[in-house]
Amino acid sequence: MNKTLLLGALGVLVMLVGHGIGLFYAPPEAYMGDTGRILYVHVPTAWVGMLALTAAFAMAVGALWNGKAIWDSYMEASIEVGVVFSAMLLAQGSIWAKPTWNTWWTWDPRLTTSAIMVVAFIGVLLLRGAVHSPSRRMAFSAVATIIAFVDVPVVYFSVEWWETTHQGFSGRDNVDAVMRFPLLVSLAGTTLLGLAFIKARQRIAWARHLEEERAPDLPETPAPLSLPDPSNQKENLG
Repeated sequence: MNKTLLLGALGVLVMLVGHGIGLFYAPPEAYMGDTGRILYVHVPTAWVGMLALTAAFAMAVGALWNGKAIWDSYMEASIEVGVVFSAMLLAQGSIWAKPTWNTWWTWDPRLTTSAIMVVAFIGVLLLRGAVHSPSRRMAFSAVATIIAFVDVPVVYFSVEWWETTHQGFSGRDNVDAVMRFPLLVSLAGTTLLGLAFIKARQRIAWARHLEEERAPDLPETPAPLSLPDPSNQKENLG
């Protein structure tokens, strides 16, 4: 069996175990009740999204450092997976916000910076699609990735830097052990699934790179045709 497929299947299995324990065996959250069970999906989604975008930043630095296309393929894959998980994070946040804040959306610092992060990395993907030269595409998108990544730590620390209605960091201090276990299991499963997605997408990006390398160079543009001046022809005839 394909190793990437096996990794993804293992991730789904572990994730489902964590979700099952969190949904059916863990106690309700003290303040939000059963609504708080979205924690077992929301936190792992946030973790994998930011992990993938951090990996994209590392791959961008590597691509600029040595110029090898393998870094570029992993950068592209990591950005795409990070954008998907971060977009899922925003959707889950809206679902969670409705019963807890009585609104689908609020311009809370955590939500606002997360939306900016998603838009910024979508811009990187659009830039990649607009540049056809492989070397320029790698260089331009690597620089754009590094710039877009500036918002990632801002998203992470936004709950500490600004007054926000969003809950703070989840950890030993505010998550009971009976709830922490399924959360960690869900986190492990979602991480494995995210890694499988990155590897699968990287293989596609690398295959496209190899096709671009094998493609013949386009011929040079021929020089424009020069037509004789009609006035000179009349003088010659005269």
